[in-house]
Amino acid sequence: MYNRLLLFSIAVAATLSLPAQKTRWCISTKDNLWSYRDINLDKAPTNGVVTDITPSPGHEFKCLGTTFNELDWDAFLSLTRDEQDEIMHRLFAPDGDLKFTRGRISMNCNDYGRSWYSCDDVAGDFELRYFNIDRDKRSIIPLIRAAQKYNPELTFWVSPWSPPAWMKINNDYPVVSSKHNDADPRADYLLFGVTDDIDEDEMKLLGERKGQFPRRLATQDYFIQDPRYLKAYADYFCKFIDEYKKQGVPIDMVIYQNEAYSYTPYPGCAWTAEGTVRFNRDYLAPTLKKKHPDVSLYLGTFNTNRRDHVEKILSDSTLRESIDGLAFQWEGREILPSIQSQYPAYDYICSESECGNGDMDWKAAEHTFFLICDNLGKGCTQWFNWNFLLPKKGTSPWGWNQNALIELDPDTRTVRYTPEYYAVKHFSQALSAGDTITVYIPLDERGISGLVTKDKSGRESVFLSNTKDQARDISLKFGAKYLNVTLPPHSLSSFRNVKKQ
Repeated sequence: MYNRLLLFSIAVAATLSLPAQKTRWCISTKDNLWSYRDINLDKAPTNGVVTDITPSPGHEFKCLGTTFNELDWDAFLSLTRDEQDEIMHRLFAPDGDLKFTRGRISMNCNDYGRSWYSCDDVAGDFELRYFNIDRDKRSIIPLIRAAQKYNPELTFWVSPWSPPAWMKINNDYPVVSSKHNDADPRADYLLFGVTDDIDEDEMKLLGERKGQFPRRLATQDYFIQDPRYLKAYADYFCKFIDEYKKQGVPIDMVIYQNEAYSYTPYPGCAWTAEGTVRFNRDYLAPTLKKKHPDVSLYLGTFNTNRRDHVEKILSDSTLRESIDGLAFQWEGREILPSIQSQYPAYDYICSESECGNGDMDWKAAEHTFFLICDNLGKGCTQWFNWNFLLPKKGTSPWGWNQNALIELDPDTRTVRYTPEYYAVKHFSQALSAGDTITVYIPLDERGISGLVTKDKSGRESVFLSNTKDQARDISLKFGAKYLNVTLPPHSLSSFRNVKKQ
């Protein structure tokens, strides 16, 4: 008995004598993309501005994900097998850097494919006898398998940029004509009824589109609103799911259209509110329920801040009962809080982060860090990156330069992990599925914005950015303790293991 009491006393004394568990501060700046130090919480604030972190009930964080595109595959093929393995381990392995657990797939070609193609180019093939994913088997699916090597549990969702051209009123894959496509400019009037209000580059303003987007809504659906076409297209989704399943790629969610509000010279399709409701409510939802009841239907991707338009779509009660969630990207995040307050039962996701202009620089990292905070802070449970590997400038066949997390130098066949990569790494290293997003710190006049999350054990993580040229002092109050830090100019920070003591 005495020995047991002695051992117990020693154990208690040892526990009480342990130093307080330190908080790890990870810092990224333009000149030092990843460093860290350990700090302690303090008993009192040391900085003038104190923010009281009082957690809300919050919402669940589910995952970070990325997209599988043809041009990523082409860049991937330029590397040695060892280099390929290192990239996929860093991106997808549970012990890697970014720990992506979910992937997005384009049904038919998107703007980061080599050239236009669809899974069925035979006009009038309503029975889909000629449907195939042969081109995907030579690019998208091998790229997915390279990722599955490091995370066999990856899950996937799908959306099209454009239906097959023969299913559209302009009989072509883009929405508008351009020097970058062969579309007939005489058909441009179909969009608005006029041709003098069309700007093929309206969607390219890279996060600086101030005001209403789009300036003008399409006046008719580019998808042919004939029941034969609508039914065949719903079946088309199901055949795509079936064929990918045969390749070992499980698709558990679909969205009917990517960016129905970008009237593009690359693959795209304009839909009206009425057409959106009709196709999803009367064709896609019942077809999925019959053939793939385990596949969720989300509505989006909403890249518009025209709240009245989105509300018009969601005003249909039958449609609302048929969907499981809503997907927002670009301007859509501006109306996300108001839509979520009206329809709180849905799952909300950021379906695509903004793609930049091909510079792949520090400014892009700051913007991506802000976008992750802003989307997750406003209620999204998932966030998706666009391209993860592109050559320098990331130029598409349709003349748009875009960013990637990893940049390939085509001349030397070497890669650079861009600042955006490290912006994402802050979140992937501190967030896990099932964590709770409890506090959003909106961007203020000091240039500070951020996020607070809590894991299942009660430990909190903090994400802060300082986008100004001056260092910023900040004190965050956690219970009776304070996180006192000076954020370097133009820095991204994450604090792990913030535990109230």
